[in-house]
Amino acid sequence: MWTWDIRGKKRAWRVLAVIAVFGFICVGASFAQGPVAPFPTYGTGAIQVRLYTDYFCPPCRAMEPPVEPVLRDLLKRKLITLTLVDVPFRRYSPLYTQYFLYALKGKNNLERALKVRNILFEAAANTQVTTKEQLEEIFKGKGIPYAVFDPKPAFSRYNVLITEDNIQSTPTCVIIRGVKKEAFAGGTDILKALKHLQ
Repeated sequence: MWTWDIRGKKRAWRVLAVIAVFGFICVGASFAQGPVAPFPTYGTGAIQVRLYTDYFCPPCRAMEPPVEPVLRDLLKRKLITLTLVDVPFRRYSPLYTQYFLYALKGKNNLERALKVRNILFEAAANTQVTTKEQLEEIFKGKGIPYAVFDPKPAFSRYNVLITEDNIQSTPTCVIIRGVKKEAFAGGTDILKALKHLQ
């Protein structure tokens, strides 16, 4: 499990660092105009499932393959509403999150989201992929269209959820049923909790 102490001053400095990196990435970008920016929420089920991951978290990457079919099944059966939340506290995480959102601009559905997440997890495993040009080249090679837009509203929504659920490690899954909220950390516990919903 990837863990951070994001309380007090340490948290404030980390948030400032993320904002600084995010600001640097956005400088000079020409943002596409259009309808409301995409956000990775899928399904209409009564149970809220929020999955918190970071592309640079090896346990998150390892968890993805076994969790995907369970999520598909829960969504197909209309049991859950799933929100995929990127936790952008690593140096290049905001850049990867931007490109995840850019890829959802033209087609925002679960299959596209999972495919792009896998591509970004793979890119993050290669520590040399650290620029927008490299990510654009990867998207081009994989046939992933994307549209550049201002992702600040999505980043703000991520921040609200991260704060509301007090996320301090990845991977973490928060499951909300009525007034009951439970958090599960680590791939094994997350998979068990999701399978229990089936």
